[in-house]
Amino acid sequence: MTDTKEYEVVVVGGGPAGLTAALYTTRLGHDTAVINRGGGRAAMMQETHNVIGTTEDVSGNELLQAAIDQIEGYGADYHQDFVTSAERTENGRFRLEAGNVTAVADRVVLATGFSDKRPEPPLPRTGRGLHYCLHCDAYMFVDEPVYVMGHGEAAAKVAMIMLNFTDEVDILTRGHEPTWSEETARQVEAHPVEVFDADIEAVENGDDGWLEGFVFEDGTFEEYRGGFAMYGSEYNTDLAEQLGVDLNDDGTIAVDDHGATSVDGVWAVGDVVPGHNQIPVAMGQGAKAGIDIHYGLRTFPMSLDEIEAQGGIDDADAPGMSDRLRGRARAHRRDSEASADD
Repeated sequence: MTDTKEYEVVVVGGGPAGLTAALYTTRLGHDTAVINRGGGRAAMMQETHNVIGTTEDVSGNELLQAAIDQIEGYGADYHQDFVTSAERTENGRFRLEAGNVTAVADRVVLATGFSDKRPEPPLPRTGRGLHYCLHCDAYMFVDEPVYVMGHGEAAAKVAMIMLNFTDEVDILTRGHEPTWSEETARQVEAHPVEVFDADIEAVENGDDGWLEGFVFEDGTFEEYRGGFAMYGSEYNTDLAEQLGVDLNDDGTIAVDDHGATSVDGVWAVGDVVPGHNQIPVAMGQGAKAGIDIHYGLRTFPMSLDEIEAQGGIDDADAPGMSDRLRGRARAHRRDSEASADD
C-alpha cells in the first residue's frame, strides 16, 4: 500500500531545475516534496562545466546529491520514485501517483526533462568521447579532432560551429543519406568539414577510457578526441499531457517567463521547456518558478476583504508556515551556528 502525503508543492523531477524550485519553495515556507525517478542528463555528467563556483572534478551525481542533501536539510521531502499519473481533483488540488507514494498538492512543478536520442552502437562512453551539449563541452576540444554524428540539420550546424574551436571536424552520417537542406549542403561544402558516409565498425579507447578513434566499415581509422551525437530529443511530457498542459510545436511545454503553464497551478522548468539546456539556465528557471509559486501561496499580506472575512488576524495566525517547517528552520539555524563555532 502506498502512503498518501499532502504538500503545498510537489516537484516532479530531480535535476538542477526541479531541485532549485524545491529549494526556493521550501525556504520560502511551503511544504514541498521532490519525486525523482533518477537518471537524467545531469546525472550522466562525468564532470560539471559552466556552473560558477563548482569545479570540474565534481560529477553530475555529486552535484545533484549535494542539492538533495541541501533541500532535505531545509525540510523538503525527497522520494526516489516514478510518477505514473497526475490528475486534478474535484477540490482543485493535484493527485500524483508514484510507485511507493501518492502525493496531493496545491501546486505542481514539472521538471521532467528530455532524453537525447542515442545513436546505435558501437559508441564511445558518454562523457569520455560521446557528448550532447555543445555549450558545455566544446571548450574541451580546442585544437582536437572532433566528430559530429548525425545526418540532419542539427549535425551540419554543430559541425560548422565546432570550427570555432578546432580545424579538424568530421560529420559521420553512418550510412544515412543527409537530410539537411540544399542550402545547408552548400554551406557545409564551403566550410572545411569532411563528411564520412561509412558506418563505424569499432571504437578504440585509451587506458583512461577516453575515445581515441573509430574504425570504419571500409577499414579506415580516424582519430578523434571526442564529438557530439545529434539525433534529436524526446521530451518527457506524459504528465503534462495528462494534466492538459499546452505543448509547443517542437514538443516542449509552453510556459510564461516564470514557468507557469496553460493550466492554473502547474509550472514547468528545465530541459522540458524552450531555451538553452544548461544547468545555470535550469537553476534560474527553477528559482523564478519557486518565487512565483510563493507569491500565490503565501498567507501574508492579506487583503482587507480577507481579513474581514476571517474576523481579523490574531497572534495564532502567524507565522504563515507549517509547524514542521518552522521546527526544521530552527534546527537548521542551530546547526549553522554550531558549525560556525567549530
